[in-house]
Amino acid sequence: MNRADPAPPLEAGAGIAYFGKDEGRGPFEETETMYDFEFSKPSTIAEAVAALGHEGAQALGGGQTLLPTMKQRLAAPETLVSLTGIPEMKGVCLSDAGEVCIGGGTSHARVAAEAAAHYPALASMAGRIGDPAVRNRGTIGGSLANNDPSACYPAAVLGSGATVRTNTRDIAADDFFDGMFTTALEEGEIITEVRFPVPEKASYQKFIQPASRFALVGVFVAKFADGVRVAVTGASSDGVFRWTEAEEALNGSFSADALADVAPPSGDMISDLHGSGAYRAHLVKVMTGRAVAAAS
Repeated sequence: MNRADPAPPLEAGAGIAYFGKDEGRGPFEETETMYDFEFSKPSTIAEAVAALGHEGAQALGGGQTLLPTMKQRLAAPETLVSLTGIPEMKGVCLSDAGEVCIGGGTSHARVAAEAAAHYPALASMAGRIGDPAVRNRGTIGGSLANNDPSACYPAAVLGSGATVRTNTRDIAADDFFDGMFTTALEEGEIITEVRFPVPEKASYQKFIQPASRFALVGVFVAKFADGVRVAVTGASSDGVFRWTEAEEALNGSFSADALADVAPPSGDMISDLHGSGAYRAHLVKVMTGRAVAAAS
């Protein structure tokens, strides 16, 4: 079968993955195989939980990570359960306590548009994720569940001290992230909403890796009445983390100058072709200073 040939019709509720080594450069080799999968699009959280209870089921948000992973044959779920058709998981609102509440299925573009009046720093961060295609397909719940070590949302959630609400419980940001691509979520657990307390001041600054638009280093700084939180993404092999030394300095004086005598963070920093660990540690301090200056 050539790529130019029409694909066979799909049955409702089913999908076929046409993923080949050529990636669009010509016909499939005779030995190349295709695999099919079921596709479910529930309309309620209860239906989604039930669908994910079946063996081989995988939740699908915007698909910005899962679909490329399937193309590389690093994942082959038997059933994709789309979370994009659940109205109660979409949108931005304010709680009675003044928190910005964002449904787990809300796209980055919608967060950028609808959170701007309530939490400008969060909206600004969402509006700079990836490119327009990513922002209009990717979701906050999918980003957090994936917990890419260079993703932007983990820094916003940890820096804001947000609460991740699932179909079964509430998880504080400090308890949610367990390392690179790892979270406190249990099998079949769905992020239904994220609640952000609104700080007095906040800013997110990132040094972009141009090819991927991910953060080579990103820093979210938020000043609350009871203290400052500084969350860093893109730098550590352990994923997003709070830079406590910077928090202590900024609690004394919320100014970029307060960081002058603070040593860059140490630890297991990412070192790759885009930048060494020492370079990333230096960027953490630089971007933190810029975030403080922008928030002041």
